[in-house]
Amino acid sequence: MSGEEKRAGTIAFGWWAEYLEPRDTNPAARGLAARLRRASPIETLCEPAVHDLARKLHVSGGAGETEKLVRLACLLAEVRERDAAPLAYRLGGKEPVFSHGRFESLIRAEGENLTNLMRRAIVMAGRRCNVGALARDIWNWNDGTRTNWCFGYFHADVPQDDVKETA
Repeated sequence: MSGEEKRAGTIAFGWWAEYLEPRDTNPAARGLAARLRRASPIETLCEPAVHDLARKLHVSGGAGETEKLVRLACLLAEVRERDAAPLAYRLGGKEPVFSHGRFESLIRAEGENLTNLMRRAIVMAGRRCNVGALARDIWNWNDGTRTNWCFGYFHADVPQDDVKETA
């Protein structure tokens, strides 16, 4: 995994910690999280905090990056608590909270369908996961990310040869 991919997760985690994590003690954070959870793409882009995230991620304004920014902000608003375990790991295992069929649909998803399925996954995982890893994966949703999620869901180690190829 490249430093650039990791950087997006680190930046987004810092943004989440500043703007969304203190929602239990900060009414502004609670309000922002609520607005982002219900927001359309345009409503999301009307939030100054989202523009702060865009600036930190150096979003150039292209349609693809704008869609990723909106998805990232809205999905991070769903997460209420940080955890060491990545979302895919929390979803799966011997007694998965997210069915195999639903997980397969998530892995194949793109666009708005990805956002909807990811939102459902976050909720089903108790709104708790490794926020930085989730942000990095949402920002870099590609075949390498999907591969890592498949191994995470089944609580298996990613073969080292595959890690080098997807990095």
